[in-house]
Amino acid sequence: MSETVFLVNPASANGSTGRRWPEIARKAAGVGLEGDALISQRPGHLGLLAREAATGGARLLVVVGGDGAVNEVANGLSGIGNPPPVAVIPRGTGGDFVRTFGIPGNVEAAARVALGGSTRAVDLGRVTFRAWDGTETTSLFANVASAGMSGAIARRANDTSKALGARASYLWATIAVFVDWSAVETNLTVDDERRSGKMFDVVVANGRYFGGGMQMCPDAMPDDGHLDVVTIGDVTKRDLLQTMPKIYRGTHLPHPKAEALRGRVVTVETEKPVPVELDGEQPGTTPARFEVLPGALHLRVPSATAG
Repeated sequence: MSETVFLVNPASANGSTGRRWPEIARKAAGVGLEGDALISQRPGHLGLLAREAATGGARLLVVVGGDGAVNEVANGLSGIGNPPPVAVIPRGTGGDFVRTFGIPGNVEAAARVALGGSTRAVDLGRVTFRAWDGTETTSLFANVASAGMSGAIARRANDTSKALGARASYLWATIAVFVDWSAVETNLTVDDERRSGKMFDVVVANGRYFGGGMQMCPDAMPDDGHLDVVTIGDVTKRDLLQTMPKIYRGTHLPHPKAEALRGRVVTVETEKPVPVELDGEQPGTTPARFEVLPGALHLRVPSATAG
């Protein structure tokens, strides 16, 4: 196996990554980034391929895909001592993970970062939750997780073609889900702090963005050893419509029906199960326990953001 290995999710970007992979590979090679390519065949497969590459001697893993692909690779590398650094050539619709780090969307520019960028140790989150089959399950997330309405929003957005782009798709999904969603009585702990009440959502963030560019946690630092938490209380339709533009700008806080917290361990218990969302996927429901894994992922980033 080559020292550089591409981990390709052909289904990303509405399936265009698979169709355009030869072109993407040529563009990367044009700036000097070459290596073997492992192509995912099914959901979850990319994690197995990442583990295979890492244990097979690869010294750089290049994820070609979106937030879900990064999530799979992070999970696949879990438990491997001194795993190789990970670079990203963004090919997802939302591209929220890479926004925090300034990783460019252009193939050639992203390939140059993979080759000559700095390696930054960033945190991951680990979540224990109830899988859809009722069993207790543990998984990692790299960017943003949540418990509540945003899981249903992500599922609605994922079920569309996203032909109008990530922002429009997630905005429409948010409005469509909100109309039929009700706030749920929630018990939340963030380290030693406790909150309870009716909530639409609890967002637990490592990165700053989710939902196609919503800057939900504008102060999140992905290498500070903490998770940023934003609670969304029993908001009205008017609250949502007035606040949505501010969320994209990251100016929505403080808000009378939201609260920002920060901690290492977060637990969410609800009077009835609500979806848990991890990097845009919905693997199960509450109850959920989130904890930070400091410096667990070595990410290749533009040198200017590596401080």
